[in-house]
Amino acid sequence: MEHPTAASPRRRLLITGASGFLGWHLARAAQATWRVEGTYHRHRPPLPGVTLHPIDLTDADAVAPWLQHLAPDAVIHTAALAQPNRCEQEPELSYAMNVEATRRLAKFCGDRQIPFVFTSTDQVFDGQAPPYSETSVPNPINRYGCHKVEAEALIQALHPGAVICRLPLLYGPGTPTADCFVQEFLRTLRAGQPLRLFTDEFRTPAYVEDVAAGLLLALENAVGLLHLGGPERLSRYDFGLRLVEMFGMAPEQVVPSQQADVTMAAQRPADVSSSSQRALKLGYRPRGVAAGLRATRSWPQSLPAGETLEPPW
Repeated sequence: MEHPTAASPRRRLLITGASGFLGWHLARAAQATWRVEGTYHRHRPPLPGVTLHPIDLTDADAVAPWLQHLAPDAVIHTAALAQPNRCEQEPELSYAMNVEATRRLAKFCGDRQIPFVFTSTDQVFDGQAPPYSETSVPNPINRYGCHKVEAEALIQALHPGAVICRLPLLYGPGTPTADCFVQEFLRTLRAGQPLRLFTDEFRTPAYVEDVAAGLLLALENAVGLLHLGGPERLSRYDFGLRLVEMFGMAPEQVVPSQQADVTMAAQRPADVSSSSQRALKLGYRPRGVAAGLRATRSWPQSLPAGETLEPPW
């Protein structure tokens, strides 16, 4: 008899947010071992081999019967309102997406005891006592982090066997429906404009395909909290210098700045670098920034000439 959590092409994995940056890469990777179903809201992503469902996850009346009909064997929930400034400016939308939609999915999976993986964030920490491990106590300083902490608590209550993966700053090749910050940086640089980046905000950035592999690993092998950070602690400014070096641009275009120089709706923690030792022991293998940027640079261009990417929401 097949193990109840073993992946196979016959078993169906639901990935929410398949039109997003992480969700798209995850849906591609998951097809090796799962029959993949993906959700999107506005922008249908080109994902050959994935069955796509247009649905608003904040619509409780629509989501409940749809989930019952779909009857997935496992769920990875990547859909989120993940822009901290936008969460501050639209708190009701943030709560509906980041907390309420998560609660419904966790309850559905918990009631049926099917595997559930939730993508949380390093923004659950205040940035004052890095590096952060799974035993560190969350203390968010922005609404995005607060809502993710609330979602984590709901999951732990509704589905104790679920996995909560706290993710770092993700980077990698843009997708047909979502960019990451790297593409934004490159557009600025190619326009000949200065790229002003913080010297006092530190993260452990991770290459998106490595995190996708980590989520699939967590689905099969983990319970509870799991950090999927990258192997290097870098400031935004240092990352920018690595970027221009890899793409053959002038380092003088990267201009150091500090958080205090910019007025933002959401407060940003100074250093949320992660310790991912637990995930490494499970087999998580995030590559370094140089290797990740090299992979980003060599990624095949999938868009027709002149076609632009949609924003990642």
